[in-house]
This record gives sequence, structure tokens and C-alpha cells, in this order.
Amino acid sequence: GRTGSGKTTLANLLQRLYELPEAAVLLDGQDVRQIPLAVLRRQIAYVPQDNFIFSTTLAENIRFFDDRYTMDEIRQASRLADLDTTVADFPDGYETKVGERGMTLSGGQRQRLGLARALLRKAPFLVLDDALSAVDTETERRILNQLRQEMGRRDAACLIIANRVSALQNCDEILVLSDGEVIERGRHETLLAGNGLYASIASRQSEQTSGGR
Repeated sequence: GRTGSGKTTLANLLQRLYELPEAAVLLDGQDVRQIPLAVLRRQIAYVPQDNFIFSTTLAENIRFFDDRYTMDEIRQASRLADLDTTVADFPDGYETKVGERGMTLSGGQRQRLGLARALLRKAPFLVLDDALSAVDTETERRILNQLRQEMGRRDAACLIIANRVSALQNCDEILVLSDGEVIERGRHETLLAGNGLYASIASRQSEQTSGGR
């Protein structure tokens, strides 16, 4: 859906950042209101568009100051987030210190760091809230392919919230929101053939990409 259609609100409801008076959001078939909040938060790894980056090393930012995680686990999460090649370019690798709010990193690097941080938790539900908007489409494709394999291996689920259709092409099911309501649902090919809002957005984005070449 377009900006303001209610996508992030849905993610917030899933995490119970807002409470509803009746059963409106189910997680794995269970009303989220019936799941203890601490348990719910452990089950969901949420990746926002903008991540808070601390003025410390890359490794500490990824592990979020949780010493239970080993360097091997940090490297594995970084590989899945396509951050490992970036780290290899830094003189001190994972011990490289980044400035306050990650000022020494690009927007795409900050987003991939946030993704690696979430993947480290190995939660059964991963929510990407426009979390790859600052990376190029080729990097996005590579990351999503890796995530698809990893989620399948762990029997985990991934909810992708995006404005960019390229991020949704291989999803099992796509929901199109408008003014807080689901107006279309289906797979990528089905929605394109439906000539609705999804097809309109896809066509416009394709024209913009072609025009930028």
C-alpha cells in the first residue's frame, strides 16, 4: 500500500504497542492479546526503517550489548543481512567503531546492521518494516533470497512491509492496504493480472526504474 495506508500500524498492533478491545490480530492463529507480552516480544524480531545505532563497535551494535552471542553467530547474522562484505572493507572489521547514530555508515549499511541485529535473535517471526528501503534492488534481492532460505530452514515466518514491489515478488501471499483496509490479496502474478492498486504501483515503479537508466 501507499504511505499512510496502515502498514506500520498493523505491525504495531502485532507487537501490542497498541491494544484493541476485541480480537483483531492473530499470530499463528492465536489472539495476540492472549499471549503474555514478554513472550510475544520474544517471538517477534522487528526491524524498522530507521535503526538506533550506538557509538561503539559494529559487533556491539549487532549483539545489542548481549554477551550471550558469539562472534560466529554475529558473522552468520551479518552474512544473511549482506553486511559481511561491508565489514570486510573496514580496517578493524567488527571492532570498527561507528559514530553516534551510525554517522560513519551509509543508510543501506545502517539498515543491514539493524537486520543483522534482528536475525541474531532467531525469533520465529521476523517483521521487516520498510527495512530495506535504502539498499539497491540487487542487494535487496540477494538479502531476501537468503532470508527465504533461512526462514524455511528454521520453519520461521517473515512479514515484509514495503512500498517497493520488488521486495514482495516472491512472497507466499501479499496484502494490499488502503486507508487501513485490505483491498487486495494474493500472489504477485495474480495481483498484477488483477489491474488493481498493486498493478498500478508496480507499473509506475517499473517506469521510474526504466526512466532512471
